[in-house]
Amino acid sequence: MATRKVALDEIVGLQRYEEIRDDFRRRTIDLKRQRRVSVGDRVTFVFENHETMLFQIQEMLRAERIVDLDGIRSEIEVYNTLIPDPGELSATMLIEITESSRIRDELVSLIGIDEAVCLQVGPYSIPAEFEAGRSKEDKLSAVQYVRFKFPEAARQAFLNPKEKVRLVIEHLQYQRQSELPEAVRQSLAEDLR
Repeated sequence: MATRKVALDEIVGLQRYEEIRDDFRRRTIDLKRQRRVSVGDRVTFVFENHETMLFQIQEMLRAERIVDLDGIRSEIEVYNTLIPDPGELSATMLIEITESSRIRDELVSLIGIDEAVCLQVGPYSIPAEFEAGRSKEDKLSAVQYVRFKFPEAARQAFLNPKEKVRLVIEHLQYQRQSELPEAVRQSLAEDLR
């Protein structure tokens, strides 16, 4: 079953959200833990779905105190673009640099990473498709949105527990890979069914 988009009638008002926020936040943190993959020491992927984006929308509405219908619809529209379509996985890729004095230099050294990420599923290599506008010749955002579009054979391979699945980064300055832990793979398989 592919991940569905967030609908307007799922959004709760600010007062009601404050009442349920702690439980909702705790459930979302637990879910994200099952959808997080670190690739080396500087890059982490958090795979998104309906539930993670519903939480992001509610948090944005809360932070910005958005209550008008047009504003709520606008937030839903923006965040729904991050939910995978059928046959896809989508993720937020975070470049994590802890020393503030090194952030700019480290990010500049990773320019081109948007052409160096793939998901290897058994014999298939699925290149990451990055959201446009988050990387320029001299600047790179530390937060990137990526999509992996699966051909049917690769989707079937992902659903086969005998096939290995790895996130791979082959950048001149950063060459790392990580096999998806079983809990992550099971969670993501729900998006691809």
